[in-house]
Amino acid sequence: MIGDTAVSPGGGGFDGLETPCLLLDADILQANVDRMRRHLDGLGVTLRPHLKTAKSLEVARRAMAGPAGPATVSTLREAEYFAEGGVRDVIYAVGIAPQKLDRVGAIRQRWGADLAIVLDSAAQAEAVAAWSRRSGDALPVLIEVDADGHRSGVGPRDAETLVAIGRAVADGASLRGVLLHAGDSYGLSDPAALRRAAEAERVAAVAAAEILRGAGLPCPVVSVGSTPTARYAETLAGVTEVRAGVFMIGDLFQAGVGSCTIDDIALTVLATVIGHQRDKGWIITDAGWMALSRDRGTARQAVDQGYGLACDIAGRPYPDLIVRDANQEHGIVAVRKGAAAGLPDLPVGARLRILPNHACATGAQHDSYHVVADGRLSGEIWPRINGW
Repeated sequence: MIGDTAVSPGGGGFDGLETPCLLLDADILQANVDRMRRHLDGLGVTLRPHLKTAKSLEVARRAMAGPAGPATVSTLREAEYFAEGGVRDVIYAVGIAPQKLDRVGAIRQRWGADLAIVLDSAAQAEAVAAWSRRSGDALPVLIEVDADGHRSGVGPRDAETLVAIGRAVADGASLRGVLLHAGDSYGLSDPAALRRAAEAERVAAVAAAEILRGAGLPCPVVSVGSTPTARYAETLAGVTEVRAGVFMIGDLFQAGVGSCTIDDIALTVLATVIGHQRDKGWIITDAGWMALSRDRGTARQAVDQGYGLACDIAGRPYPDLIVRDANQEHGIVAVRKGAAAGLPDLPVGARLRILPNHACATGAQHDSYHVVADGRLSGEIWPRINGW
């Protein structure tokens, strides 16, 4: 059954686990969710967690306000999986292709899910409206607005395009509001700059919503979201909901941005030492880029974490010990170049945990989480999904 947990081997310790595998600290996860919810409650907006990082019903149940949502997804595979698991209030927050509309409709019909879609052009809007008229299902639509030139979307003050899209949607489908993602916030690290990015996102969202309302079009939902801007927003006047996802799990990239600390990262990859190159100062593990991902996003930040930061079995980082290089199934663990730290004594067979650069990318290499609670393996395995 969707979302059922299994029991892992090894009791309360890690020795019974085959490596590499994914560990998720449920206590850190819950603390992250509680902190974000308190922050957004204080700003008077709804949290609509983005489940693209977690891809797990067990995690979703801890992040959402209730078993039916609200929630955000980035693939229709996620929409199907979460709808089957009882999540009903869902936004598919990637621009829609006309070829996917039948699948959207099937999810709505089969599970009774209120699955909304996103678009940013009149051509998409016309296709959605035509599909809605043919099927008799008025698809709920949000117009994607470009907050910062990062990706897709209509300019927040492009009244002509916004209104044209809104009217095309209304010719069969149902206009629900506007949706923004301040992706450029991921390139920041200064708290003052992040606060400005959050405010710019809010202002853009409100401006677009006011244009639609001024043209007599409905705009009940004003949806913004990125983990950095959600973390640093000081006011969200005019916004109805915030979508953020990686905040609940955290990663080294977000720590570099300042959205979390190292201690807030709930995800690690458990690895085993399989050899040494002592003359090079290398420890070789069985967790290469197939287990960690090839993501090297921290290379552009002030602190380059290689392919991940190495920790002891309790999850405490070793000083300046990183996965400095990675092959498909081999991780090369070494002291960061220029650091004075010594190499820890980790014999063949020793276990270590690796904090990921990018939780989404690392998670995508695995099909389940081995759950840690109170610092020990709980015995639960939470399934997760991949694919589109």
